[in-house]
Amino acid sequence: METALERDDFNHSGPLHLNTVDWGNMHHRRCIAACLVQGVYVQEHDRQENRQALAPPWWEFFGYQLLYTLLDDVDSSIFGAVYEFQPEVNNYCSTEIPCYVIAFRGTITERDSVSRDLSLDLNLLQNGLHQTSRFGNAMQAVRNMVSVSGASNVWLTGHSLGSSIAMLAGKNMAKTGNFLESYLFNPPLISAPIERIKDKKVRHGIRIASSLITAGLTFAMKGNQESQQSENPFTVLSNWIPNLFVNPADHLCCEYIGYFEHRENMERFGAGAIERLATQNSLTGLLMNAMGWEYQEELQLIPSASLTINRSPSPTFKRAHGIHQWFRGDLSLQSKVYQYKL
Repeated sequence: METALERDDFNHSGPLHLNTVDWGNMHHRRCIAACLVQGVYVQEHDRQENRQALAPPWWEFFGYQLLYTLLDDVDSSIFGAVYEFQPEVNNYCSTEIPCYVIAFRGTITERDSVSRDLSLDLNLLQNGLHQTSRFGNAMQAVRNMVSVSGASNVWLTGHSLGSSIAMLAGKNMAKTGNFLESYLFNPPLISAPIERIKDKKVRHGIRIASSLITAGLTFAMKGNQESQQSENPFTVLSNWIPNLFVNPADHLCCEYIGYFEHRENMERFGAGAIERLATQNSLTGLLMNAMGWEYQEELQLIPSASLTINRSPSPTFKRAHGIHQWFRGDLSLQSKVYQYKL
Protein backbone atom coordinates (compact mmCIF):
# COMPACT_ATOMS: atom_id res chain seq x y z
CA MET A 1 0.00 0.00 0.00
CA GLU A 2 1.31 3.44 -0.95
CA THR A 3 2.46 5.56 1.99
CA ALA A 4 1.71 9.26 2.52
CA LEU A 5 5.38 10.06 1.91
CA GLU A 6 5.32 8.17 -1.40
CA ARG A 7 2.16 10.01 -2.49
CA ASP A 8 3.97 13.32 -1.91
CA ASP A 9 7.08 12.23 -3.83
CA PHE A 10 6.83 13.36 -7.45
CA ASN A 11 9.36 10.75 -8.61
CA HIS A 12 7.13 8.05 -7.16
CA SER A 13 3.60 9.34 -7.81
CA GLY A 14 3.91 12.07 -10.44
CA PRO A 15 3.00 11.78 -14.16
CA LEU A 16 6.47 10.91 -15.38
CA HIS A 17 4.87 9.80 -18.65
CA LEU A 18 4.59 13.50 -19.54
CA ASN A 19 8.25 13.81 -20.47
CA THR A 20 7.05 15.82 -23.48
CA VAL A 21 4.16 18.20 -22.78
CA ASP A 22 1.66 19.03 -25.50
CA TRP A 23 -0.15 22.10 -24.22
CA GLY A 24 -2.79 21.67 -26.91
CA ASN A 25 -3.72 18.29 -25.45
CA MET A 26 -6.58 18.50 -22.94
CA HIS A 27 -5.34 15.42 -21.07
CA HIS A 28 -1.92 17.00 -20.60
CA ARG A 29 -3.48 20.23 -19.34
CA ARG A 30 -5.60 18.23 -16.90
CA CYS A 31 -2.52 16.44 -15.56
CA ILE A 32 -0.58 19.68 -15.16
CA ALA A 33 -3.42 21.48 -13.39
CA ALA A 34 -3.86 18.54 -11.00
CA CYS A 35 -0.12 18.43 -10.28
CA LEU A 36 -0.06 22.13 -9.43
CA VAL A 37 -2.87 21.51 -6.93
CA GLN A 38 -0.91 18.57 -5.53
CA GLY A 39 2.01 20.98 -5.16
CA VAL A 40 -0.10 23.00 -2.70
CA TYR A 41 -0.98 19.89 -0.69
CA VAL A 42 2.68 18.86 -0.50
CA GLN A 43 3.79 22.35 0.54
CA GLU A 44 1.44 22.15 3.52
CA HIS A 45 2.62 18.61 4.32
CA ASP A 46 6.23 19.84 4.16
CA ARG A 47 5.35 22.64 6.58
CA GLN A 48 3.55 20.40 9.05
CA GLU A 49 6.22 17.71 9.00
CA ASN A 50 9.06 20.25 9.05
CA ARG A 51 10.85 18.10 6.49
CA GLN A 52 13.05 18.60 3.46
CA ALA A 53 10.80 20.05 0.80
CA LEU A 54 9.19 17.51 -1.54
CA ALA A 55 6.89 20.04 -3.20
CA PRO A 56 9.04 21.85 -5.86
CA PRO A 57 9.13 19.02 -8.47
CA TRP A 58 5.32 19.20 -8.71
CA TRP A 59 5.62 22.54 -10.53
CA GLU A 60 9.24 22.69 -11.71
CA PHE A 61 8.74 19.59 -13.89
CA PHE A 62 6.36 21.66 -16.04
CA GLY A 63 8.48 24.80 -16.19
CA TYR A 64 6.84 26.79 -13.39
CA GLN A 65 8.27 28.59 -10.42
CA LEU A 66 6.46 29.34 -7.17
CA LEU A 67 5.67 33.05 -7.17
CA TYR A 68 4.12 33.03 -3.70
CA THR A 69 1.97 30.95 -1.37
CA LEU A 70 -1.41 31.84 0.10
CA LEU A 71 -1.67 31.47 3.87
CA ASP A 72 -4.81 31.12 5.94
CA ASP A 73 -4.92 33.94 8.47
CA VAL A 74 -6.51 31.72 11.13
CA ASP A 75 -4.06 28.80 11.33
CA SER A 76 -1.25 29.98 8.98
CA SER A 77 -1.65 26.86 6.83
CA ILE A 78 -0.77 26.96 3.15
CA PHE A 79 -4.03 26.69 1.21
CA GLY A 80 -3.04 28.04 -2.19
CA ALA A 81 -0.20 29.00 -4.49
CA VAL A 82 0.45 31.28 -7.43
CA TYR A 83 2.76 29.77 -10.05
CA GLU A 84 4.54 31.61 -12.86
CA PHE A 85 5.73 30.00 -16.10
CA GLN A 86 9.41 30.51 -16.97
CA PRO A 87 9.80 30.70 -20.75
CA GLU A 88 13.44 31.74 -20.51
CA VAL A 89 14.29 28.53 -18.65
CA ASN A 90 12.23 26.30 -20.94
CA ASN A 91 13.33 28.00 -24.19
CA TYR A 92 9.79 28.07 -25.51
CA CYS A 93 6.51 29.84 -25.04
CA SER A 94 3.03 29.54 -26.50
CA THR A 95 -0.31 31.28 -26.22
CA GLU A 96 -1.67 27.94 -24.94
CA ILE A 97 0.58 28.10 -21.87
CA PRO A 98 -0.83 30.17 -18.99
CA CYS A 99 1.63 32.70 -17.59
CA TYR A 100 0.13 32.21 -14.14
CA VAL A 101 -1.77 29.41 -12.43
CA ILE A 102 -3.55 29.94 -9.11
CA ALA A 103 -4.15 26.63 -7.31
CA PHE A 104 -6.10 25.77 -4.15
CA ARG A 105 -5.92 22.59 -2.09
CA GLY A 106 -8.80 20.83 -0.39
CA THR A 107 -9.28 19.61 3.17
CA ILE A 108 -6.29 18.14 5.02
CA THR A 109 -7.33 16.07 8.02
CA GLU A 110 -4.05 16.41 9.90
CA ARG A 111 -3.36 17.95 13.27
CA ASP A 112 -2.27 21.45 12.21
CA SER A 113 -5.04 22.07 9.70
CA VAL A 114 -7.98 19.79 10.43
CA SER A 115 -9.89 22.19 12.70
CA ARG A 116 -9.78 25.13 10.28
CA ASP A 117 -10.41 23.02 7.18
CA LEU A 118 -13.43 21.27 8.67
CA SER A 119 -14.89 24.61 9.76
CA LEU A 120 -14.57 25.79 6.15
CA ASP A 121 -16.25 22.59 4.98
CA LEU A 122 -19.13 23.51 7.28
CA ASN A 123 -19.22 27.00 5.74
CA LEU A 124 -19.41 25.37 2.33
CA LEU A 125 -22.26 23.11 3.48
CA GLN A 126 -24.13 26.19 4.73
CA ASN A 127 -23.46 28.10 1.50
CA GLY A 128 -21.33 30.63 3.39
CA LEU A 129 -17.90 30.09 1.85
CA HIS A 130 -17.97 33.60 0.36
CA GLN A 131 -18.00 35.06 3.88
CA THR A 132 -14.77 33.38 5.04
CA SER A 133 -11.39 35.09 5.25
CA ARG A 134 -9.75 32.25 3.30
CA PHE A 135 -11.96 32.93 0.34
CA GLY A 136 -11.43 36.67 0.74
CA ASN A 137 -7.66 36.18 0.52
CA ALA A 138 -8.05 33.88 -2.47
CA MET A 139 -10.34 36.31 -4.29
CA GLN A 140 -7.91 39.18 -3.73
CA ALA A 141 -5.05 37.12 -5.20
CA VAL A 142 -7.13 36.28 -8.27
CA ARG A 143 -8.15 39.91 -8.82
CA ASN A 144 -4.56 41.07 -8.45
CA MET A 145 -3.19 38.60 -10.99
CA VAL A 146 -5.93 39.33 -13.52
CA SER A 147 -5.42 43.08 -13.16
CA VAL A 148 -1.67 42.68 -13.75
CA SER A 149 -1.61 40.09 -16.54
CA GLY A 150 -5.15 39.84 -17.99
CA ALA A 151 -7.71 37.05 -17.74
CA SER A 152 -6.36 35.15 -20.77
CA ASN A 153 -3.03 34.62 -18.98
CA VAL A 154 -4.42 33.19 -15.74
CA TRP A 155 -5.70 29.71 -14.92
CA LEU A 156 -7.67 28.70 -11.84
CA THR A 157 -7.50 25.20 -10.43
CA GLY A 158 -8.46 23.46 -7.22
CA HIS A 159 -9.52 20.21 -5.63
CA SER A 160 -12.51 19.50 -3.36
CA LEU A 161 -12.84 22.49 -0.99
CA GLY A 162 -10.21 24.20 -3.14
CA SER A 163 -12.27 23.64 -6.26
CA SER A 164 -15.19 25.39 -4.54
CA ILE A 165 -12.93 28.36 -3.80
CA ALA A 166 -11.75 28.39 -7.42
CA MET A 167 -15.32 28.04 -8.72
CA LEU A 168 -16.61 30.95 -6.65
CA ALA A 169 -13.64 33.11 -7.66
CA GLY A 170 -14.20 32.17 -11.31
CA LYS A 171 -17.89 33.04 -11.08
CA ASN A 172 -17.10 36.42 -9.55
CA MET A 173 -14.60 37.20 -12.30
CA ALA A 174 -16.99 36.00 -15.03
CA LYS A 175 -19.60 38.47 -13.80
CA THR A 176 -17.13 41.24 -14.64
CA GLY A 177 -16.50 39.83 -18.13
CA ASN A 178 -13.25 38.04 -17.23
CA PHE A 179 -13.55 34.37 -18.20
CA LEU A 180 -10.68 32.43 -16.60
CA GLU A 181 -9.78 28.97 -17.84
CA SER A 182 -10.55 26.76 -14.85
CA TYR A 183 -9.83 23.16 -13.87
CA LEU A 184 -11.99 22.02 -10.95
CA PHE A 185 -11.35 18.55 -9.52
CA ASN A 186 -14.05 16.78 -7.47
CA PRO A 187 -16.06 19.97 -6.87
CA PRO A 188 -18.63 19.30 -4.12
CA LEU A 189 -22.30 19.65 -5.02
CA ILE A 190 -24.31 19.56 -1.81
CA SER A 191 -27.68 17.99 -2.58
CA ALA A 192 -29.71 14.83 -2.12
CA PRO A 193 -27.69 11.82 -3.42
CA ILE A 194 -30.00 11.12 -6.34
CA GLU A 195 -27.15 10.00 -8.58
CA ARG A 196 -26.39 7.13 -6.18
CA ILE A 197 -29.81 5.55 -6.87
CA LYS A 198 -29.20 2.58 -9.15
CA ASP A 199 -32.57 2.57 -10.93
CA LYS A 200 -32.31 5.06 -13.81
CA LYS A 201 -36.09 5.51 -14.13
CA VAL A 202 -36.41 6.32 -10.43
CA ARG A 203 -33.58 8.86 -10.67
CA HIS A 204 -35.20 10.47 -13.69
CA GLY A 205 -38.62 10.62 -12.01
CA ILE A 206 -37.24 12.25 -8.88
CA ARG A 207 -35.36 14.85 -10.91
CA ILE A 208 -38.45 15.71 -12.98
CA ALA A 209 -40.56 16.15 -9.83
CA SER A 210 -37.86 18.30 -8.25
CA SER A 211 -37.60 20.46 -11.39
CA LEU A 212 -41.35 21.05 -11.51
CA ILE A 213 -41.50 22.07 -7.86
CA THR A 214 -38.39 24.26 -8.06
CA ALA A 215 -39.50 25.95 -11.29
CA GLY A 216 -42.93 26.62 -9.83
CA LEU A 217 -41.52 28.17 -6.67
CA THR A 218 -39.00 30.21 -8.66
CA PHE A 219 -41.72 31.61 -10.89
CA ALA A 220 -44.00 32.36 -7.95
CA MET A 221 -41.30 34.09 -5.90
CA LYS A 222 -39.22 35.83 -8.54
CA GLY A 223 -41.49 36.22 -11.53
CA ASN A 224 -40.77 35.17 -15.09
CA GLN A 225 -36.99 35.57 -15.34
CA GLU A 226 -37.06 34.47 -18.97
CA SER A 227 -38.05 38.04 -19.84
CA GLN A 228 -35.15 39.47 -17.81
CA GLN A 229 -32.24 37.42 -19.14
CA SER A 230 -29.83 40.36 -19.36
CA GLU A 231 -30.33 41.07 -15.63
CA ASN A 232 -30.23 37.46 -14.46
CA PRO A 233 -26.89 36.71 -12.73
CA PHE A 234 -27.18 33.04 -13.65
CA THR A 235 -27.40 33.64 -17.39
CA VAL A 236 -24.67 36.29 -17.24
CA LEU A 237 -22.33 33.39 -16.43
CA SER A 238 -23.42 31.21 -19.34
CA ASN A 239 -20.35 31.95 -21.48
CA TRP A 240 -17.94 30.85 -18.75
CA ILE A 241 -17.27 27.14 -19.28
CA PRO A 242 -15.10 25.73 -16.46
CA ASN A 243 -13.65 22.23 -16.74
CA LEU A 244 -15.20 19.96 -14.09
CA PHE A 245 -13.65 16.58 -13.28
CA VAL A 246 -15.83 14.17 -11.31
CA ASN A 247 -15.92 10.53 -10.31
CA PRO A 248 -19.30 8.73 -10.07
CA ALA A 249 -18.04 6.84 -6.99
CA ASP A 250 -17.45 10.14 -5.17
CA HIS A 251 -20.72 11.10 -3.48
CA LEU A 252 -19.46 14.66 -2.92
CA CYS A 253 -19.26 15.54 -6.61
CA CYS A 254 -21.20 12.88 -8.54
CA GLU A 255 -24.42 14.93 -8.52
CA TYR A 256 -22.90 17.12 -11.25
CA ILE A 257 -23.41 14.17 -13.61
CA GLY A 258 -27.16 14.13 -13.07
CA TYR A 259 -27.34 17.93 -12.81
CA PHE A 260 -26.15 18.40 -16.40
CA GLU A 261 -27.58 15.21 -17.93
CA HIS A 262 -31.04 15.99 -16.56
CA ARG A 263 -30.99 19.46 -18.08
CA GLU A 264 -30.15 17.95 -21.48
CA ASN A 265 -32.92 15.35 -21.10
CA MET A 266 -35.48 18.04 -20.28
CA GLU A 267 -34.48 19.94 -23.43
CA ARG A 268 -34.88 16.75 -25.46
CA PHE A 269 -38.36 16.13 -24.04
CA GLY A 270 -39.51 19.68 -24.79
CA ALA A 271 -39.39 20.87 -21.19
CA GLY A 272 -36.27 22.98 -21.52
CA ALA A 273 -37.95 26.20 -20.38
CA ILE A 274 -38.97 24.55 -17.10
CA GLU A 275 -35.48 23.23 -16.44
CA ARG A 276 -33.79 26.52 -17.37
CA LEU A 277 -35.86 28.13 -14.64
CA ALA A 278 -35.40 25.31 -12.14
CA THR A 279 -31.64 24.94 -12.58
CA GLN A 280 -31.00 28.50 -11.38
CA ASN A 281 -32.01 27.72 -7.79
CA SER A 282 -32.02 24.92 -5.27
CA LEU A 283 -35.19 23.83 -3.53
CA THR A 284 -33.47 24.40 -0.17
CA GLY A 285 -32.53 27.96 -1.04
CA LEU A 286 -36.02 28.83 -2.24
CA LEU A 287 -37.66 27.44 0.88
CA MET A 288 -35.24 29.30 3.15
CA ASN A 289 -35.86 32.56 1.33
CA ALA A 290 -39.60 31.95 1.55
CA MET A 291 -39.26 31.69 5.33
CA GLY A 292 -37.46 35.01 5.45
CA TRP A 293 -33.92 33.66 5.88
CA GLU A 294 -31.27 35.26 3.70
CA TYR A 295 -29.79 32.66 1.38
CA GLN A 296 -27.15 33.75 -1.10
CA GLU A 297 -26.84 32.62 -4.70
CA GLU A 298 -25.90 28.95 -4.81
CA LEU A 299 -22.13 28.56 -5.10
CA GLN A 300 -22.29 25.17 -6.78
CA LEU A 301 -24.91 25.94 -9.43
CA ILE A 302 -23.32 26.92 -12.73
CA PRO A 303 -24.92 27.36 -16.15
CA SER A 304 -22.25 25.80 -18.37
CA ALA A 305 -19.36 23.38 -18.01
CA SER A 306 -17.09 20.94 -19.76
CA LEU A 307 -17.75 17.84 -17.67
CA THR A 308 -15.22 14.99 -17.57
CA ILE A 309 -16.22 11.78 -15.78
CA ASN A 310 -13.65 9.24 -14.63
CA ARG A 311 -15.24 5.90 -15.48
CA SER A 312 -12.22 3.91 -14.28
CA PRO A 313 -12.94 1.54 -11.36
CA SER A 314 -12.47 3.24 -7.98
CA PRO A 315 -12.47 0.64 -5.19
CA THR A 316 -12.71 3.18 -2.36
CA PHE A 317 -14.22 6.61 -1.76
CA LYS A 318 -10.76 7.93 -0.87
CA ARG A 319 -9.44 7.07 -4.32
CA ALA A 320 -12.58 8.31 -6.04
CA HIS A 321 -12.27 11.67 -4.28
CA GLY A 322 -8.48 11.98 -4.38
CA ILE A 323 -6.46 14.33 -6.58
CA HIS A 324 -3.98 11.63 -7.64
CA GLN A 325 -6.39 9.99 -10.06
CA TRP A 326 -6.37 13.09 -12.27
CA PHE A 327 -2.71 12.98 -13.26
CA ARG A 328 -2.71 9.34 -14.24
CA GLY A 329 -2.33 8.52 -17.92
CA ASP A 330 -4.46 5.35 -18.06
CA LEU A 331 -7.91 6.68 -17.19
CA SER A 332 -11.19 5.81 -18.86
CA LEU A 333 -12.69 9.26 -19.34
CA GLN A 334 -15.97 10.52 -20.76
CA SER A 335 -16.17 14.23 -21.61
CA LYS A 336 -18.96 16.50 -22.81
CA VAL A 337 -19.55 20.25 -23.00
CA TYR A 338 -22.86 21.51 -21.61
CA GLN A 339 -23.69 25.03 -22.80
CA TYR A 340 -26.57 26.81 -21.09
CA LYS A 341 -29.26 27.86 -23.56
CA LEU A 342 -30.63 31.35 -23.11
